[in-house]
Amino acid sequence: MMKIKLTSVFVDDQEKALRFYTEVLGFVKKADFSQGPFRWLTVASAEEPEGTELQLALNNNPAAKTYQDAIFQQGQPAANFFTSDIEADHARMKASGAEFTMPPTDVKYAKIAMLNDTCGNLIQVTQLASWQG
Repeated sequence: MMKIKLTSVFVDDQEKALRFYTEVLGFVKKADFSQGPFRWLTVASAEEPEGTELQLALNNNPAAKTYQDAIFQQGQPAANFFTSDIEADHARMKASGAEFTMPPTDVKYAKIAMLNDTCGNLIQVTQLASWQG
């Protein structure tokens, strides 16, 4: 059986991204090492530090930058994180300086919010309806 252990999001500044993803979103730094100009940087959920990792990948590849810019301009999230209490997380992240492009909003089967990660991406936060698990 296969498991998802790592996914990536392109960022325009890894140090700024690390601060945002840890101090604002509340993730924890998992891996951080460099080889020459390359830096491998990942974060994970504070609730599941051994769970799936998110690589904060530098967008220094022209194709990556083009893709990142295009989905941002379309209003599409680069990543979607789930919470059990979107109102509390919205208040916590807003107090930490997060810029929400959409406050918690009811949609079919869920409540979602969208915020700018300050590194070139929109991030969606989702709380499923209580019966969705």
